[in-house]
Amino acid sequence: MSRYINSELQAFQAKAYLKGEFVDVSEADFKGKWAVVFFYPADFTFVCPTELGDLADNYEEFKRLGVEVYSVSTDTHFTHKAWHDSSETIGKIQFPMIGDPTGAITRSFGVMIEEEGIADRGTFVIDPEGRVQIVEITAGGVGRDANELIRKIKAAQYVANNPGEVCPAKWKEGEQTLAPSLDLVGKI
Repeated sequence: MSRYINSELQAFQAKAYLKGEFVDVSEADFKGKWAVVFFYPADFTFVCPTELGDLADNYEEFKRLGVEVYSVSTDTHFTHKAWHDSSETIGKIQFPMIGDPTGAITRSFGVMIEEEGIADRGTFVIDPEGRVQIVEITAGGVGRDANELIRKIKAAQYVANNPGEVCPAKWKEGEQTLAPSLDLVGKI
């Protein structure tokens, strides 16, 4: 996964379902703000709605942090609308649901399961310069946790805003960070 870190977001054009409308989305929409790109296998499935519902339940906190969430599957934007309209859980979503029926975006992020034509559960946090700062890829049966993602975003934002400091394991907002130096070698 380290090959992703600090890699630049690749150009793309797509349609998304957002708040009752179909909208165009491209890499240009990501520039200048933090973003989460949240790949999931397919609409109308089992683990996926629990994850997307968790993101929706925490969306206000993402927005408070200046983060836009983009969910992506290889379904179409039409399918996203149908799912949004038919599921109480998915109906809560207020962030763009990107359709990637050709798999181009999914492949560019390296999370396409080619033999199935669907995405792995991949999460990418993109900084305002369009560079990947966090990557998480889990097995199909393992759902992700929005609160843990928020904790990681807060750490990434802290490090970006405080050069020379790093966040240790389990760091939470307001806790002590570290300033790597020769004095710390062998002391932790």
